Amino acid sequence: MRSVRRENTTPEIKVRKALHRLGYRFRLHDKSLPGSPDIVLKKFKTVIFVHGCFWHRHPMCKYTTFPKTRIEFWSKKFDANIIRDNLNTGKLTNMGWNVLIIWECQTKDPSFLDQLLLTLRPIEKTSNG
Repeated sequence: MRSVRRENTTPEIKVRKALHRLGYRFRLHDKSLPGSPDIVLKKFKTVIFVHGCFWHRHPMCKYTTFPKTRIEFWSKKFDANIIRDNLNTGKLTNMGWNVLIIWECQTKDPSFLDQLLLTLRPIEKTSNG
């Protein structure tokens, strides 16, 4: 597991490139915020987590497989990840942040950029008054 990247993953880089191309400016991995969000759009009080489907257990996703060995270990590991994700999302929401979760499988879909735009536009309008 040590070789698994926590930052600058391929899906995360795809999202960052898309945001940059759309004109958004952002910060990365703000350690002062709960969960160190992958992308922080401070101007819009919005954070984005780019979750791997396997590690964060994307429901009903074909990439959310379960290892065949050490089942008890993996079950505890995945449960702890889900609990931690929910706690961090709750903390950020209570602090007034909008929280977006983009799943790894969504970054494989070419129409994903359109969905991202549709998700961010209402937040942008609300933030600008």
